[in-house]
Parts: sequence; C-alpha cells; structure tokens
Amino acid sequence: MVKTQLPRLLGERAMNQVALSRMTSIRPNTINDLYHGTARSVKFEHLDRICKALDCTLGELLILIP
Repeated sequence: MVKTQLPRLLGERAMNQVALSRMTSIRPNTINDLYHGTARSVKFEHLDRICKALDCTLGELLILIP
C-alpha cells in the first residue's frame, strides 16, 4: 500500500490544504483526498507540482507500506 505523507509535510511547513491547492492549481477536493489517503489514483503531474511546491522529493511525499 502506498501512503501519502502530505499531513506531515504540510504541518512541517505550517501550510494548509487551501494554500497548497492555490500554489499548485490542483483542485481542493483532490488535495483533500490525498491528505486523507482516500485518493484512488493520482496524476504524475500533480505529484510533480506538489513536490515542487513543498520542496520535497517523491520519496518524502509517498511511502510504501508492505
């Protein structure tokens, strides 16, 4: 299972979902689904935008849980 580290990353940067949505031009509902781990799929373009906005790597954003 792949899990997102978005809650931790946003907390470390004192940023909320709305701010990330505005910075990345990704719909708020999509950000919310990623935040809560309920997204069934995600576009590579969105992952790229989020990593750039948060100045993180894909490995910091997503983790693999066996």
